[in-house]
Parts: sequence; structure tokens; C-alpha cells
Amino acid sequence: MDTFLGAPRYATTNPPEAPGTSGLPRNLCQVTGLNQNYTSKVGTPYHVQIEDRGPLMDAASEQWVRRVNVIVYANYGEPNARIVHGRDHDFLDLRSQEHNRAIERRIQELAGEARGVIEEREERMVRRVKALLREYHRTKDEVAKREFEEMNALYPFVFSRAFCDLRQEKGRPALEKEAPAAEPEPDVVEVETVYPLDAALRERVLEIERVAFELTEDLAQLKARGRADDILLQTCAKLLGRARDNLHRHDSADFAARRLEMTRNSLVTAWRQVRALLLRV
Repeated sequence: MDTFLGAPRYATTNPPEAPGTSGLPRNLCQVTGLNQNYTSKVGTPYHVQIEDRGPLMDAASEQWVRRVNVIVYANYGEPNARIVHGRDHDFLDLRSQEHNRAIERRIQELAGEARGVIEEREERMVRRVKALLREYHRTKDEVAKREFEEMNALYPFVFSRAFCDLRQEKGRPALEKEAPAAEPEPDVVEVETVYPLDAALRERVLEIERVAFELTEDLAQLKARGRADDILLQTCAKLLGRARDNLHRHDSADFAARRLEMTRNSLVTAWRQVRALLLRV
């Protein structure tokens, strides 16, 4: 949970009741979101969509939160448009005008953070395409060829930047070639999370990512306190690994719904167990 007002992540093991009548009504605790077109440095058109969903009861933590949803579409307005980034940000459920203003400011900050995520992602993709092109030039490996062809189809501006960079490097004077700059360590192959266009399935994916993040954070705290046994650590590691694998798969809608539901339930059960251990005196 984002706690930019400085409150603890968990105050009690009991799920809190909805805030009383002393604050603003729930329908007044929701501010205007953001819809912003954005072109990356390499030229890919994106659309950043941020929505304040107001106060709601989080089913996993059983706590009232103020949720702000961020979604980024790549190739916006094109036939190959796709969701490439999504995240729910949960804040304290404080029902006041002051908190509304704080959420408005945070929405603007989240837009900037989303653009930063996209730029970093495209930098990694450019490096990956350059590595694939070099590999294919040396080995004529068909796997590398298929991968950079797929990248060209999905992200033509990224591919174009990588190709142009390689041509510029090839055309450098001989003196520059004799003492090339040290090559960065190769990036780990990035496997994209599949964010379904179906709203209900996408909500489940975002929930799984949110619970996985919280589980990882709480597990680290539990381990730091010396209260996480090997069986718990191994079980959680398997669940988190399985969740990552499931979020990278393309399945039919019916099968995806069942698979995501089972993944979500397993993670929530583990998270509640870890959280209970954290809160135990």
C-alpha cells in the first residue's frame, strides 16, 4: 500500500469497518483522473490512463483503501495496441477534502512515474533488439530472427531505433572501433505480463500483482525478524514463481478466468498467513 501520509501498513489483524459519518460521503471521495497521450523518445505512441476509484473494501486484505488505477496502452490508436503496464496504488481511506487534494497531486506524480517506467522499458528493449541482431548476423540463428521480427511487428519504433544505432556504430571511424566502450551486461530477457483487454480479467491480473508485491514485502520483513521458516519461504517462492508464469500466458478467456482465480486464492491464503505472523506479538 502506498502510504505517502506516513501511516503504518497494518494497524490491526481485524478488518476495519467503513469510516463513519464524520468524514465526507463516499461518493465525494473520488477525484478526476487522467487520460494523457504520450510519445516515447523512440516514437512509440502511448496512452496513460489513471482512475481514482475512491474508497473500496480490498477483498484480499479485508481493509478499506483508496485505490488509484494506472494503465498504459502502447501503440495507442493502432491495430496492434496493447496494454503494457498496469498497477493499482492503494492509499489510506481518509475521507476529507485534504485527502482528495493529496490524491490529485499523487495522480500527476503517478503519470510521470508511468512515463519513466515506459522509457526504461524501451531502453531495455532497444538493447535486446541490438543483441538479437548481432547474434543473427554472427550465427544466422532462426530463434533470434523470430524474436526480433516479433519485436519489429509489435514495436516498430523500438526496432527502428535499435537498427539505426547499429548502423551508426558500424559507420564509426576506425579509431573509435579500436577502443569501443565497454558493453553493458546483457539484459535479462523480459517476459511481458499479459494484461487482458477484458476488464474483469484485467482486474484479476492487477490483484494478483498487488498481492504478490505485498506478500514479497511482508515475507522479507518476516525473514529479517528471523521468524520465517524454510518451509514457508519455499512454499511462497513456488507460489510467486507460479503466479509470474501464469501472468505471462495467453489462454482462452474461460481458462484464463479459472487459472487466475486459483492463482489469486493461493497467493491470498499465503499472504494472510505471513501477515498474521508479522502481527503476532
